[in-house]
Amino acid sequence: MQEPSPLPPGQVEIDDFPRFGLANFAFRFPTETERIEIAVEGDVERPTRFAAELESLERVEQVSDLHCVTTWTRRGLRWGGWRFRDFYEQLVVPRVGPEASADLVVLRSQDGLAQSLPLEDALAPDVLLADHLYGKRLGVDHGAPIRFVAPAHYGCKSVRHLNAVEFWRDARNYRFPGPRLLMNHPRARVMHEERGRVLPPWFFRKVWPAMVPPVRWLFAVGLRRHQRRRSSTAPEEAPR
Repeated sequence: MQEPSPLPPGQVEIDDFPRFGLANFAFRFPTETERIEIAVEGDVERPTRFAAELESLERVEQVSDLHCVTTWTRRGLRWGGWRFRDFYEQLVVPRVGPEASADLVVLRSQDGLAQSLPLEDALAPDVLLADHLYGKRLGVDHGAPIRFVAPAHYGCKSVRHLNAVEFWRDARNYRFPGPRLLMNHPRARVMHEERGRVLPPWFFRKVWPAMVPPVRWLFAVGLRRHQRRRSSTAPEEAPR
């Protein structure tokens, strides 16, 4: 059996795959978990919404690791979905008409989270619009109905519950997503250890691990409450 590649600098492997993120999102959930719809806006000629059109793209599966900026890593996740590059080249460019200089991609989630990446990073061949994990439809814990997956970047860039993609030619034209200074690097590339702005990587290696246990607990509580609410409001099965 082939030995796994070494972990990136500062990362520690874990066996589970927790729902995780900024603490203020622990109790936020999407309103739509079944139907996929992505609005495409920004510096474009024709703002458009895509839904069933995604099925015209080639479906792919890939196995990749997710590296959280807080230093934990989950290896070997098997995602299924569509390449973002195919989405951009086959649907966005001909139907939406982004400006040639619109090289900043903003990703927005149903729960209000927003992130950004340079277009050149988003067009890497391993960046997916994923709707499956391990052969099953994504659950609400990992991004239903669709998740942006960018393996070369820290997990904060792999936006769950994706519902809008914007293309901008100038960062000043949109509301900058996320904390500006410490927690949101513009690229967050794992192998460059771009964990944050201004402060060096070693600082984040020391600070982040202490935050992981309470945030994991908070997200687990949020998920349990959400699941209880859903089960209590689910319609009863009609008698046969």
